[in-house]
Amino acid sequence: MNQFLAFIKKEFFHIYRDKRAILILLVMPIAQILLFGFAISTDVKNIKTAILAPKHTEMMERLAEEIDQNPRFDFVGFLQIENEIDNYLRTNKADVTITFPANFENEVYSGLDNRVCISVNATDPNTASIESNYIAQELYNILSEKTMKGIEPQVSPINVHLMYNPQMKSSFNFVPGIMGLIMILICAMMTSVSIVREKESGTLEVLLVSPMKPFSIMIAKMVPYFGLACINLVSIMILAYYVLDVPLTGSLFWIIAISLLYIILALSLGLLISTLAETQIAAMLISAIVLMMPIILLSGMIFPSESMPPILEYISKIIPTRWYISAMRKLMIQGVSIQYALKEVYILLGMTAFIIAITIKKFKIRLE
Repeated sequence: MNQFLAFIKKEFFHIYRDKRAILILLVMPIAQILLFGFAISTDVKNIKTAILAPKHTEMMERLAEEIDQNPRFDFVGFLQIENEIDNYLRTNKADVTITFPANFENEVYSGLDNRVCISVNATDPNTASIESNYIAQELYNILSEKTMKGIEPQVSPINVHLMYNPQMKSSFNFVPGIMGLIMILICAMMTSVSIVREKESGTLEVLLVSPMKPFSIMIAKMVPYFGLACINLVSIMILAYYVLDVPLTGSLFWIIAISLLYIILALSLGLLISTLAETQIAAMLISAIVLMMPIILLSGMIFPSESMPPILEYISKIIPTRWYISAMRKLMIQGVSIQYALKEVYILLGMTAFIIAITIKKFKIRLE
C-alpha cells in the first residue's frame, strides 16, 4: 500500500513540475467555458438601424428615440434619399434600414395600406433573419401603443427586403469564413514545424553557419508553402463559385490580392510558432488547437462579434481572420469597390509586418 501511495505521490509531482500539463488540465477548461459561454450565442445586439422617412414628423422622431433606447438597437440616423440605403448597408454603416411611406402618419390611423419596408444585409442569413424579426416586432410594439389622440393605429404587414442574398443561402456566409479558417490553419500548421524540425534533426547548425541571414532563411522556408497555399486558394474559389454558387461580385483581382496577403500572414504566424516551440508536437498543438478555437468563436464566421461582451469583442480585433472574412464578404458577396475594404487591408498589412518583425527578433542566430 505504501508503494502504491508513493507512486501516486510521484505522479502528482510529475504533473506539478510540468507547467504545460497544469495549464491544459486546469486553465484550459476555464478558458473554454468562458469563451463558449459568452461567444456562442444566437442573440443579436447592437443592430445599427437607420430610418428613411420623407417627413421628419413627431412620430418619426419618437420612433427613432424608442428604437435607440432599446438595448438591441443603435440608431445611426435618418436617410435623405432611397439610394442611401444601399450605401449604408454595403459600407456597414447600418445593418437594417426602415423605409416609411410618404403619408404614413395619416394612413396608419385611417386603415389605408401603410406598408413599411425593412431592408437588411443578408450576407449572414441567420443574423439577417433575427435582425428583421427583432425590428419588425419592435415596430409593431411601438406603433400599436395608444397615442395622444386616443386612436388605435392600424399597422399593415411589414415588407422585408433581403439585400445581397435574397435566397438566404448559408454558403454566402460560411464560405468566406471557411476560407479564412482553412488558410490560416493549414498555412500555420505547415510552417510551424519547419524550424522545429531542423532543431530536432540537428540540421539547424548547417543553416546557422551558412552565409544566409535569418530573414532570408525565413523567406526560403515560406516560398514552397506559399506555392501550395496558392493551389489551395484556387481550388477553394473554384469550388465556391461553381459548386456552392457563391458569387464573386467584386473585383477578382482584389479578392486574390487580399487572399495572398492573408496567406503570407498565416505563414508568418506559423514561423513565429516554430521559433517559440521546442518540439514538433508542441508546434502542431499550438497551431491546430490554440488557434482553432478563437478563430471559430471570435472571428465572426459563425457568431457576430458585435453581440459579444466588450472584452471579447476587443480580443476579436487581434484575430486576423476577422478582418479577412470581413473583406471577403464585402468583395465577394456585396460587390463593393476596394475603397470600402481598405480598413481591413491596412490592418492585415500591419499584422503581417508586426508578426514578421517579431519572428525575426525571436529567431535564434546561435544554438544554445
